[in-house]
Amino acid sequence: MKASIRKIVTILDETHSEMGRTVEPAIRRAAAVAVIANPFAGRYQDDLSELIEIGEELGDLLGRHALKALGIAGEAVQGYGKAAAVGEDGEFEHAAAILHPKLGAPLRKLLGKAPALIPSSKKRGSLGVVLDIPLGHKAGAYVRSHFDGMEVRIPDAPRAGEIVVAVALTSGGRPLPRVGGLTHEEVKGEDGLR
Repeated sequence: MKASIRKIVTILDETHSEMGRTVEPAIRRAAAVAVIANPFAGRYQDDLSELIEIGEELGDLLGRHALKALGIAGEAVQGYGKAAAVGEDGEFEHAAAILHPKLGAPLRKLLGKAPALIPSSKKRGSLGVVLDIPLGHKAGAYVRSHFDGMEVRIPDAPRAGEIVVAVALTSGGRPLPRVGGLTHEEVKGEDGLR
């Protein structure tokens, strides 16, 4: 099943300074967001495999858009996250079907070694609902410097029968991290935790 895409929006956030201190290199965060038709809007459906397949398609498509905006090689990406918002005629399980079973595998394939769980969020909302995309390190869930988030909003979505799906990638963690814990340089990336 191909997603019925109304639009794709790409957002790039680049932080050069924080609290008067230079951030070098600048931290780049990119999100690619698709607005798609919800094939199950307004009705209950036991079999959500159609949305699961759409999730797999969007993992690759949105991953490529975000990676292009970030402007670095997939292996150089340090963090990632995903989120979805269903319109008022959708249900949370529609967002879960897109985000969880299959979206991650094609995204990870673009990024090299990325065994950590991809942080996610889902919600129901109307036009312009804010998506808070949680972010974490792609190889080590315990890397505190990469516990972050990226806020995105599409002013004309989701309509009642749509779903907004977002993938975010980062070139680093938070600017000027100093709360301790495992660092990016210490990550082994063998178990997705450390």
